[in-house]
Parts: sequence; C-alpha cells; structure tokens
Amino acid sequence: MRDMSSSLPLPGSTNARLFGLDFHKVVFPVSVMLIIATVAIALNDPIAFGANLEATKGWILKHFDWFIMIMGNLFVLLCVALAVSPLGKIRMGGANARPEFGMLSWFSMLFAAGMGVGLLYWGVAEPVAAYTAWWKTPFNVAANTPEAMHAAMGSTMFHWGLHPWAIYLSTALIVGYFSYNKGLPFSLSSALKPLIGDAYKGPIGHAVDVFTVVLTTFGLATSLGLGAMQATAGIHHVLGTPNNFLMQALFILVVCGIAAVSVWRGMDAGVKLLSNINMGLALLLLIFAILGVGVAVFLSGMFSTSADYVSMFVPLANWVDRPDQDWFQGWTVFYWAWWCTWGPLVGVFVAKVSKGRTIRQMVTVVMLVPTIVAIVWFTAFGGGAIAQVAAGSGALADGLKDVNMAIFQFLEMLPMSAITSLLVVFLLVIFMVTSVDSGALVVDSLAAGGIPDTPVPQRVLWVGLIALVTMVLFVIGGDSALKGVQAGAVAMGLPFMALMLVLMIGFVKALIQDARA
Repeated sequence: MRDMSSSLPLPGSTNARLFGLDFHKVVFPVSVMLIIATVAIALNDPIAFGANLEATKGWILKHFDWFIMIMGNLFVLLCVALAVSPLGKIRMGGANARPEFGMLSWFSMLFAAGMGVGLLYWGVAEPVAAYTAWWKTPFNVAANTPEAMHAAMGSTMFHWGLHPWAIYLSTALIVGYFSYNKGLPFSLSSALKPLIGDAYKGPIGHAVDVFTVVLTTFGLATSLGLGAMQATAGIHHVLGTPNNFLMQALFILVVCGIAAVSVWRGMDAGVKLLSNINMGLALLLLIFAILGVGVAVFLSGMFSTSADYVSMFVPLANWVDRPDQDWFQGWTVFYWAWWCTWGPLVGVFVAKVSKGRTIRQMVTVVMLVPTIVAIVWFTAFGGGAIAQVAAGSGALADGLKDVNMAIFQFLEMLPMSAITSLLVVFLLVIFMVTSVDSGALVVDSLAAGGIPDTPVPQRVLWVGLIALVTMVLFVIGGDSALKGVQAGAVAMGLPFMALMLVLMIGFVKALIQDARA
C-alpha cells in the first residue's frame, strides 16, 4: 500500500516566517484573532457574556447528556480494545523507534500536565460534596450515611479514573500515530486524511486545528483560574494575606512568568525538571496525609475505594433513566465535557513525549497507572476527610462551605498543618507552571503547522495569551468565577467530542488498512 504521506509536503513547509516567528499561514492568525475577539466580547459586557455561557451549558446538559456519556464510554472501549488486540504492538515512530524519556520522567510529565491541579482542588472537596449532598448525591442515596460514603468514593473514582485518561490517550494515539508513523503534521487534522484524502490540508483541516488551538487555550485557562482561587485561599488561610482578585491576578502572573522561563529553557531543562520535582513533592504530601489518617485505616480504605469503583462503574456509566438527573448532569456530564477541554492539551503533549512507546505500553501507563494513583490519592485525602465529617471533627463537619478551602481544612486536623498547607500552595504553583508549559508547547506546535521545534519567542507568546484569557475568565465570572469557568468548559467540550468521533473513525480505518497491507 502506498504510504499516505508520500505526496505530502513536510510539516511546516507552507508556513510564514515573519519577525523571527514560524507559523501556519491560516491556523496561527485565525486562532489568535478568535482568542482576542472572544476576550474583547467578554470585556465589553462580562455579565452578559457569562450569562450566555451559563445558558449554553444548561442547554447542552439538557439535550446532549446522552451523547457525552456515550462518547466517554467509547473512549475507554477504544483504548482497551487496541491494547488487547494485535494492534497494541504498534510502536509510535515505527518498529525501530526508542523512547526519548525514561519511564519515571515520562509518567511525571504526563501526570503533571493532566491531573495535578485537579487532584489538589478536588481531592478532598468532591468526596465530601458527594457524601454530604453539597450538590445532591449519586443515585440519590441518603447523605451522611455508610451508603453515601461508598457512593462518594466510587463516583469520585469514576470521574478521575479510566475515563478522563482514555480521553487524553485517544487524542495522543491519533496525533502520535499519524505524525510518527505516517509523517503527517503533528495535529488532530491529520486524522482526517483516511476519510477525506488531501482535502484535510484545506479549510476543513484548518478549521479543526484552529478549534483545537482555541479549545486548548481556554481549557488551560479554566484550570489556571481554579488553581489561582485555591492557592490564594490557601495563602490567606496560612499567612493571612488578602484573598481577592488582585492576589489571584498576581498568582496567575507569577505562574505564567515562571512558565515563560521554563518554556524558554525547553523540554528537558524546563518541563521535565519541574514535572519530576512535582512528583516528589506530591509524594511527600501524600505520605503526610497517609500518616495523618493512619496507615491501617488508609490501607483498609484503599481496598474499599477500589471495590466501590468496580461495583459502581457500570451503573455510573449508564445514562438511561437515571434517577439522579441533577447530580448526573451537574457532575458526570460536566466532568466528561471538562476533560475534553484538556483533551488536546494533554493528548498532544502525551503524544509529544511518547515516541518509541507501543500502543499497549501507552494504555497501560497512561490509563491504568494514573487510575491507581487516583485511588491512593482520594483514599488518603477524600476518605480521610469523610472520616472527619462522620466524626464531627474540624471545619468540614459543618459542611463544604468553600471548595477552595477544603484541602486546607482537612490538613488543619492533621499534624504539621502549616507545613503541609504551604506545600499544597507550592504544589499548586509548580503544577500550574508545568500545565502552562505543556499547553504553550502544544498550541504553539499546532499553530505552526505541526512542526516540533518552533522559535522560543513564539512559545512565550502563547504563555502570554494563556495568561490573558485566564484574567478574562475571572472578569466574566466575577463573584461566581467558578460557574463561568465551568460553563465555558462544557460549552467547548461538546464539539470536541463530536470531532473526536470523526477522528477516531479515521484512526481505526488507517490501522485496519495497515494491518491488511
């Protein structure tokens, strides 16, 4: 069979080179203009813009929850099927390719880019929320009961286990395969080649890449904003500093400033180094939490959490005739759409650092290992927090008043809380830096026609745009920043799922054609 890349120009060969920049003639300017236009519209009338996002979110949750759930399950099935099939032996970059990074650094980078901030933000808050009916309970179980505890841990793991990493991995496999194995540009649009031929190089492919760049930028801004709110709340709690928009803006500027330096230094000296530091500090915090709740209690809870995840997996994956519509749409459907806003960011980044890995290795490490880590993390923090609530101990016993404060209130009841709280803040900073690093590298490559190495100032430019978008999200939300951010995440996640359905078809078609050749 003729190589599908044999008649194609090299990635970046049609780029424009201007003022030291190297960018795609269509994708880069259109993406930047759309981002700036969105920022301008938001600043013109922040309240109306935020209200429109909320209205869009409500419409999507009401009319497309079934599609979002089906796609979430389909991502998992695709990855598992590829891993157990003979296609799992396919190596990114060909049979002779070898990994560029060691196993520990590889996992550290993908984990820091994909989950770090979220685990800090929701590690305590989500299990406690589901246990106490902060926003309903899974399957409408009675709050503050043993049944609620099992439902809380099982549903939390469902949201942070296989499904999100399957979304990331599907993106990574598609981009990595068509780039490393087929010589096509390092972008999602390359997966259109088996479906529409060379037309993928035209307006349709450009639209896909522009959408991916814009989605990645806003998706990253989502978590950067959440991290800023939590970090400033924690700093206020520990040091008594003001917790206001000015402090949150300062946090964002500091994170993006460090990220700009890291991006300038490159993958090895920047992203890899910070990711390895992250993993070490996160492990230290985890050890503090395990010792605080008790090793025996933690080990027992880990088995219980695993059992809850397994027993609730199928019921929670079902979308038909759910009795808990409010909880189902407000949590699971939102999460699946939210993960999709990070799909291009983490997926393309995972593809960048996974050359030389087989599909089977990628499924094992990218899906299973983070799921195991999540079980350990949520058992220590979430399970420990639920125990505090059940015992009537600490601030959490009065209910989940402030999501940003949940992890700090949990640590307050453990030894050396001042040290561990400061460690959380430091981790938030470094996790966000690595996420901004990863995001800037990804959007820069996508907007540069899929070339792997771009001018350093160009990468820093994207860091600045990410910081700008995040600031605007705060303006949109005002006192309800989290709601505005959530609404935007859901709104952009739905079209990404529709796009991924098409790209997955092209990906599977290409794999089958190669297997028959």
